[in-house]
Amino acid sequence: MPQVRRADVVDAPIAVEDVRALAADDAAGAVVTFSGDVRDHDGGRAVERLEYEGHPTAGAVIADVAREVAARHDVIAIAVSHRVGPLRIGDAALVAAVSAAHRGEAFAACADLVDEVKHRLPVWKHQVFSDGSDEWVNCA
Repeated sequence: MPQVRRADVVDAPIAVEDVRALAADDAAGAVVTFSGDVRDHDGGRAVERLEYEGHPTAGAVIADVAREVAARHDVIAIAVSHRVGPLRIGDAALVAAVSAAHRGEAFAACADLVDEVKHRLPVWKHQVFSDGSDEWVNCA
């Protein structure tokens, strides 16, 4: 039975290695890790800073997504966190890790997990550009 070892929305930095360690298991032949990091540009414009804001249900949604993805795949464990609040360029905004007996299933499940979180999580990104303009983007 697959385990969801973490599925949360946090307002502190996410350490990729911590999330990976949660998904790791002695029975795993593969642990696939994804880190979605804040980049310094978007749509041809230089990004100065950004902030993520989450709906109060975001924690429950990410937990539901993790359970559903675990049930769809032959995996051992899943861990996933999305950050809210102010982030700097290079900070991890979304970190996911999936362990499985074989790499193919670990890759497939991790891709599914990231895609579903991006599709369903009620989180919005407020980007401030170097020219002083800004925009809100629905990250889900």
